[in-house]
Amino acid sequence: MGRSRNTRRTQSAEAVVETVEGGLAELIPDRDRARAWTLLIDGAPQSHVDLDDPAYLAFEYQRRLGHIIDLAAAPGRPVHAVHLGGGAFTLARYTAATRPRSTQQIVERDEALVQLVRRALPLDPNARIRVRSMDARAGLAKVPDGWADLVIVDVFSGARTPAHLTSVEFLTDIRRVLKDGGLYAANLADGPPLTHLRGQVSTASVVFPELALVADPVVLRGKRFGNAVLVASAHPLPVAELTRRSASDPHPARVEHGRTLIDFTGGAAAVTDAAAVASPAPPPSVFR
Repeated sequence: MGRSRNTRRTQSAEAVVETVEGGLAELIPDRDRARAWTLLIDGAPQSHVDLDDPAYLAFEYQRRLGHIIDLAAAPGRPVHAVHLGGGAFTLARYTAATRPRSTQQIVERDEALVQLVRRALPLDPNARIRVRSMDARAGLAKVPDGWADLVIVDVFSGARTPAHLTSVEFLTDIRRVLKDGGLYAANLADGPPLTHLRGQVSTASVVFPELALVADPVVLRGKRFGNAVLVASAHPLPVAELTRRSASDPHPARVEHGRTLIDFTGGAAAVTDAAAVASPAPPPSVFR
Protein backbone atom coordinates (compact mmCIF):
# COMPACT_ATOMS: atom_id res chain seq x y z
CA MET A 1 0.00 0.00 0.00
CA GLY A 2 1.43 3.37 -0.98
CA ARG A 3 2.01 6.14 1.48
CA SER A 4 0.02 9.35 1.52
CA ARG A 5 2.39 12.19 2.32
CA ASN A 6 -0.44 14.43 3.47
CA THR A 7 -0.75 14.49 7.23
CA ARG A 8 -4.00 16.04 8.33
CA ARG A 9 -5.31 17.13 11.69
CA THR A 10 -8.69 16.10 13.04
CA GLN A 11 -11.18 18.57 14.40
CA SER A 12 -9.48 18.35 17.81
CA ALA A 13 -6.38 19.94 16.15
CA GLU A 14 -4.33 17.41 18.09
CA ALA A 15 -4.92 13.91 16.72
CA VAL A 16 -2.75 12.99 13.73
CA VAL A 17 -4.03 10.80 10.89
CA GLU A 18 -1.76 9.55 8.12
CA THR A 19 -1.83 6.74 5.60
CA VAL A 20 1.11 4.38 6.07
CA GLU A 21 1.97 1.13 4.35
CA GLY A 22 -0.10 -0.93 6.80
CA GLY A 23 -3.25 1.19 6.52
CA LEU A 24 -4.62 4.29 8.22
CA ALA A 25 -2.49 5.31 11.20
CA GLU A 26 -4.04 7.50 13.89
CA LEU A 27 -2.28 9.07 16.84
CA ILE A 28 -4.95 9.94 19.39
CA PRO A 29 -4.04 12.12 22.39
CA ASP A 30 -4.68 10.71 25.85
CA ARG A 31 -7.10 13.02 27.67
CA ASP A 32 -5.64 12.07 31.06
CA ARG A 33 -1.93 12.44 30.25
CA ALA A 34 -0.45 15.61 28.78
CA ARG A 35 2.02 14.02 26.33
CA ALA A 36 0.58 10.56 25.87
CA TRP A 37 -0.78 9.07 22.65
CA THR A 38 -2.49 5.93 21.41
CA LEU A 39 -1.53 4.55 18.00
CA LEU A 40 -4.26 2.86 15.95
CA ILE A 41 -3.87 1.18 12.57
CA ASP A 42 -7.12 0.81 10.63
CA GLY A 43 -8.98 1.29 13.91
CA ALA A 44 -7.09 -1.41 15.82
CA PRO A 45 -5.19 -0.14 18.89
CA GLN A 46 -1.47 -0.89 18.48
CA SER A 47 0.49 1.04 21.10
CA HIS A 48 0.28 3.67 23.82
CA VAL A 49 3.17 6.01 24.58
CA ASP A 50 3.62 8.57 27.35
CA LEU A 51 6.55 10.76 26.34
CA ASP A 52 6.79 12.16 29.87
CA ASP A 53 6.73 8.71 31.49
CA PRO A 54 7.91 5.98 29.08
CA ALA A 55 7.85 3.46 31.94
CA TYR A 56 4.04 3.73 31.98
CA LEU A 57 2.41 0.86 30.09
CA ALA A 58 -1.30 1.32 29.44
CA PHE A 59 -2.16 -1.81 27.46
CA GLU A 60 -2.59 -5.12 29.30
CA TYR A 61 -0.37 -7.12 26.97
CA GLN A 62 2.35 -4.46 27.11
CA ARG A 63 2.34 -4.57 30.92
CA ARG A 64 2.83 -8.32 30.73
CA LEU A 65 5.72 -7.90 28.33
CA GLY A 66 7.03 -5.21 30.67
CA HIS A 67 7.17 -7.78 33.47
CA ILE A 68 9.31 -9.99 31.25
CA ILE A 69 11.63 -7.08 30.47
CA ASP A 70 11.90 -6.46 34.21
CA LEU A 71 12.79 -10.10 34.85
CA ALA A 72 15.25 -10.49 31.96
CA ALA A 73 18.18 -9.39 34.14
CA ALA A 74 18.96 -7.86 37.51
CA PRO A 75 17.00 -4.61 38.10
CA GLY A 76 18.43 -1.68 36.15
CA ARG A 77 21.10 -3.72 34.38
CA PRO A 78 21.51 -2.82 30.69
CA VAL A 79 20.47 -5.49 28.21
CA HIS A 80 20.71 -6.18 24.51
CA ALA A 81 17.16 -6.36 23.17
CA VAL A 82 15.61 -7.04 19.78
CA HIS A 83 12.05 -5.87 19.10
CA LEU A 84 10.42 -7.45 16.06
CA GLY A 85 7.53 -5.13 15.33
CA GLY A 86 7.87 -1.50 16.26
CA GLY A 87 4.47 0.11 16.66
CA ALA A 88 5.15 3.34 18.51
CA PHE A 89 8.38 1.90 20.02
CA THR A 90 6.64 1.58 23.40
CA LEU A 91 8.57 -1.39 24.76
CA ALA A 92 11.93 -0.12 23.54
CA ARG A 93 11.20 3.18 25.31
CA TYR A 94 10.23 1.24 28.44
CA THR A 95 13.46 -0.76 28.33
CA ALA A 96 15.53 2.40 27.87
CA ALA A 97 13.78 4.07 30.81
CA THR A 98 14.03 1.12 33.20
CA ARG A 99 17.39 -0.20 32.01
CA PRO A 100 19.52 2.81 31.00
CA ARG A 101 22.42 2.16 28.60
CA SER A 102 20.64 -0.82 27.07
CA THR A 103 21.40 -1.43 23.39
CA GLN A 104 18.30 -2.16 21.33
CA GLN A 105 17.29 -2.97 17.78
CA ILE A 106 13.77 -2.43 16.46
CA VAL A 107 12.73 -4.10 13.22
CA GLU A 108 9.58 -2.57 11.71
CA ARG A 109 8.64 -3.28 8.11
CA ASP A 110 6.40 -0.23 7.68
CA GLU A 111 8.87 2.55 6.88
CA ALA A 112 6.12 5.16 6.63
CA LEU A 113 4.97 4.26 10.15
CA VAL A 114 8.53 4.49 11.43
CA GLN A 115 8.85 8.00 9.99
CA LEU A 116 5.51 9.07 11.46
CA VAL A 117 6.47 7.82 14.94
CA ARG A 118 9.92 9.37 14.76
CA ARG A 119 8.40 12.71 13.81
CA ALA A 120 5.39 12.82 16.13
CA LEU A 121 6.75 10.81 19.07
CA PRO A 122 10.52 11.32 18.95
CA LEU A 123 12.82 8.92 20.76
CA ASP A 124 15.11 10.08 23.53
CA PRO A 125 18.30 11.01 21.64
CA ASN A 126 20.36 9.43 24.42
CA ALA A 127 18.66 6.05 24.07
CA ARG A 128 20.72 3.42 22.25
CA ILE A 129 17.95 2.36 19.89
CA ARG A 130 18.46 1.47 16.24
CA VAL A 131 15.44 1.10 13.95
CA ARG A 132 15.57 -1.02 10.79
CA SER A 133 12.74 -0.70 8.25
CA MET A 134 12.50 -4.24 6.94
CA ASP A 135 10.68 -7.54 7.34
CA ALA A 136 10.97 -8.98 10.85
CA ARG A 137 12.49 -12.27 9.79
CA ALA A 138 14.98 -10.60 7.45
CA GLY A 139 15.96 -8.21 10.23
CA LEU A 140 16.38 -11.07 12.69
CA ALA A 141 18.74 -12.77 10.26
CA LYS A 142 21.08 -9.77 10.55
CA VAL A 143 21.44 -10.08 14.34
CA PRO A 144 24.68 -11.83 15.38
CA ASP A 145 24.63 -15.21 17.12
CA GLY A 146 24.23 -14.97 20.90
CA TRP A 147 23.80 -11.18 20.90
CA ALA A 148 20.44 -10.68 22.62
CA ASP A 149 19.33 -10.96 26.23
CA LEU A 150 15.78 -10.54 25.04
CA VAL A 151 13.80 -10.91 21.81
CA ILE A 152 10.24 -9.55 21.80
CA VAL A 153 7.93 -10.37 18.90
CA ASP A 154 4.89 -8.12 18.48
CA VAL A 155 4.16 -8.15 14.76
CA PHE A 156 0.70 -7.76 13.27
CA SER A 157 -0.37 -7.10 9.70
CA GLY A 158 -4.05 -6.36 9.36
CA ALA A 159 -4.41 -7.40 13.05
CA ARG A 160 -2.93 -10.83 12.22
CA THR A 161 0.52 -12.27 12.89
CA PRO A 162 2.09 -13.10 9.49
CA ALA A 163 2.45 -16.82 8.78
CA HIS A 164 6.24 -16.76 8.37
CA LEU A 165 6.58 -15.53 11.99
CA THR A 166 4.82 -18.56 13.49
CA SER A 167 7.12 -21.47 12.59
CA VAL A 168 9.75 -23.70 14.13
CA GLU A 169 12.26 -22.31 11.63
CA PHE A 170 11.53 -18.75 12.77
CA LEU A 171 11.88 -19.63 16.45
CA THR A 172 15.08 -21.53 15.75
CA ASP A 173 16.59 -18.31 14.41
CA ILE A 174 15.38 -16.48 17.51
CA ARG A 175 17.17 -19.01 19.69
CA ARG A 176 20.29 -18.50 17.57
CA VAL A 177 20.46 -14.78 18.42
CA LEU A 178 19.74 -15.24 22.13
CA LYS A 179 22.46 -15.45 24.72
CA ASP A 180 22.51 -18.55 26.88
CA GLY A 181 19.57 -18.00 29.22
CA GLY A 182 18.11 -15.16 27.13
CA LEU A 183 14.35 -14.73 26.92
CA TYR A 184 11.98 -14.91 23.96
CA ALA A 185 8.58 -13.27 24.41
CA ALA A 186 5.74 -12.96 21.92
CA ASN A 187 2.41 -11.17 21.89
CA LEU A 188 -0.11 -13.63 20.42
CA ALA A 189 -3.80 -13.11 19.70
CA ASP A 190 -6.45 -15.81 19.36
CA GLY A 191 -10.01 -16.74 20.21
CA PRO A 192 -12.09 -19.88 20.51
CA PRO A 193 -11.15 -22.69 19.87
CA LEU A 194 -7.57 -21.37 20.45
CA THR A 195 -6.11 -23.39 17.57
CA HIS A 196 -3.43 -20.78 16.83
CA LEU A 197 -2.39 -20.34 20.46
CA ARG A 198 -2.15 -24.07 21.12
CA GLY A 199 -0.07 -24.50 17.97
CA GLN A 200 2.28 -21.70 18.96
CA VAL A 201 2.94 -23.26 22.36
CA SER A 202 3.68 -26.60 20.68
CA THR A 203 5.96 -24.85 18.18
CA ALA A 204 7.93 -23.09 20.91
CA SER A 205 8.30 -26.35 22.84
CA VAL A 206 10.27 -27.82 19.92
CA VAL A 207 12.87 -25.06 20.20
CA PHE A 208 12.86 -24.10 23.90
CA PRO A 209 12.73 -26.44 26.91
CA GLU A 210 11.22 -23.83 29.25
CA LEU A 211 7.87 -22.15 28.49
CA ALA A 212 5.18 -20.06 30.18
CA LEU A 213 1.98 -18.49 28.90
CA VAL A 214 0.45 -15.35 30.43
CA ALA A 215 -3.16 -14.44 29.67
CA ASP A 216 -6.54 -13.47 31.03
CA PRO A 217 -8.19 -16.64 32.39
CA VAL A 218 -11.23 -15.97 30.18
CA VAL A 219 -9.00 -16.04 27.09
CA LEU A 220 -7.26 -19.22 28.26
CA ARG A 221 -10.65 -20.90 28.70
CA GLY A 222 -11.51 -20.04 25.10
CA LYS A 223 -14.39 -17.77 26.07
CA ARG A 224 -13.31 -14.70 24.10
CA PHE A 225 -10.73 -13.36 21.67
CA GLY A 226 -7.73 -11.74 23.32
CA ASN A 227 -3.98 -11.48 23.76
CA ALA A 228 -1.62 -13.94 25.39
CA VAL A 229 2.09 -13.53 26.02
CA LEU A 230 4.29 -16.56 25.41
CA VAL A 231 7.72 -16.54 27.06
CA ALA A 232 10.45 -19.12 26.53
CA SER A 233 14.08 -19.79 27.34
CA ALA A 234 16.75 -22.46 27.37
CA HIS A 235 16.97 -22.00 31.15
CA PRO A 236 14.31 -22.10 33.91
CA LEU A 237 12.00 -19.10 33.85
CA PRO A 238 11.18 -16.83 36.83
CA VAL A 239 7.67 -18.30 36.94
CA ALA A 240 6.89 -17.46 40.58
CA GLU A 241 7.71 -13.77 40.21
CA LEU A 242 6.00 -13.55 36.81
CA THR A 243 2.91 -15.12 38.37
CA ARG A 244 2.93 -12.65 41.26
CA ARG A 245 3.29 -9.63 39.00
CA SER A 246 0.68 -10.84 36.51
CA ALA A 247 -1.85 -11.53 39.27
CA SER A 248 -1.40 -8.02 40.72
CA ASP A 249 -2.08 -6.17 37.47
CA PRO A 250 -5.25 -4.04 37.14
CA HIS A 251 -6.54 -6.82 34.87
CA PRO A 252 -5.08 -9.94 36.52
CA ALA A 253 -3.62 -12.64 34.32
CA ARG A 254 -2.88 -16.31 34.90
CA VAL A 255 0.46 -17.95 34.18
CA GLU A 256 0.48 -21.49 32.83
CA HIS A 257 3.68 -23.55 32.66
CA GLY A 258 5.01 -27.06 32.96
CA ARG A 259 2.70 -30.02 32.58
CA THR A 260 -0.40 -27.82 32.66
CA LEU A 261 0.83 -25.83 29.67
CA ILE A 262 1.68 -28.96 27.68
CA ASP A 263 -1.80 -30.29 28.43
CA PHE A 264 -3.23 -26.97 27.22
CA THR A 265 -1.89 -27.66 23.73
CA GLY A 266 -4.18 -30.67 23.40
CA GLY A 267 -1.60 -32.39 21.22
CA ALA A 268 -1.49 -29.58 18.65
CA ALA A 269 1.20 -30.06 16.04
CA ALA A 270 4.20 -27.75 15.83
CA VAL A 271 4.05 -25.30 12.91
CA THR A 272 6.65 -25.41 10.14
CA ASP A 273 7.24 -22.97 7.31
CA ALA A 274 5.58 -25.36 4.90
CA ALA A 275 2.30 -25.41 6.83
CA ALA A 276 2.28 -21.97 8.49
CA VAL A 277 -0.77 -19.71 8.30
CA ALA A 278 -1.41 -16.26 9.72
CA SER A 279 -3.10 -15.93 13.09
CA PRO A 280 -6.90 -15.54 12.98
CA ALA A 281 -8.42 -12.14 12.39
CA PRO A 282 -10.15 -10.69 15.45
CA PRO A 283 -13.93 -10.42 15.33
CA PRO A 284 -15.24 -6.90 14.57
CA SER A 285 -16.58 -6.57 18.12
CA VAL A 286 -13.06 -6.62 19.63
CA PHE A 287 -12.30 -2.98 18.78
CA ARG A 288 -15.73 -1.49 19.40
